[in-house]
Amino acid sequence: MEASRISLTPPEVTLPRNGRIPIGRAVRWWSPYEAADHETAVAVFMSPRAFVRVCAHAGSDLDNEVGGWLLGKWRADRLSGEQFIVIENSLPARDTRHGSAHLTFTQNSQVALYNEVQERYPNKDVLGWYHTHPRMGVFLSELDTWLHRNFFPDLYQVALVVEPHSASGGFFVRRPDGWLDARRYYGFFELNNGRKRSVVHWRNMLSESERKDVIGGQLS
Repeated sequence: MEASRISLTPPEVTLPRNGRIPIGRAVRWWSPYEAADHETAVAVFMSPRAFVRVCAHAGSDLDNEVGGWLLGKWRADRLSGEQFIVIENSLPARDTRHGSAHLTFTQNSQVALYNEVQERYPNKDVLGWYHTHPRMGVFLSELDTWLHRNFFPDLYQVALVVEPHSASGGFFVRRPDGWLDARRYYGFFELNNGRKRSVVHWRNMLSESERKDVIGGQLS
């Protein structure tokens, strides 16, 4: 792979727009690797539609890695200043080099995705990328980390890994100082807008109530 770098956000965008963090319209899902005091550069929100689309693409090839881009909004809460992203869409990548244990975004795939964003989603931010790890678990390999650092360098851009066979997944989110742990993944906020039923089916995620039960059991 050539080490050329493609800018995935307009160069004039250096700060998030103001918004209101949608805590009241979301359900928090926790990974087993995070605690409430773990500080990340952004809080991650994801719409049910985006979640379903990512999972559908993940299940389209259970033998080889697939992936794409995550699109939506990068914002800062107008009251607290906390930065957050809202993942609203996903774009499957084409012309990738992939196999059972690797996925590489080629120059052609990156350019095609960038052009599609400009044509179809000109007001969306590129919030990061997603890819699958069939039968391997949820982590970032050395190549994954290289891709994330070179093609998605901004603090607010995240990497989502999905393991379709075990129905699990997680977000890799930078800390405010830019450091990224390739083994520790995070949960997210599901934007349910008052819906009683959740679309999240990942077995490695705990809801808020389930997490409290686990913590309560550990303390008793």
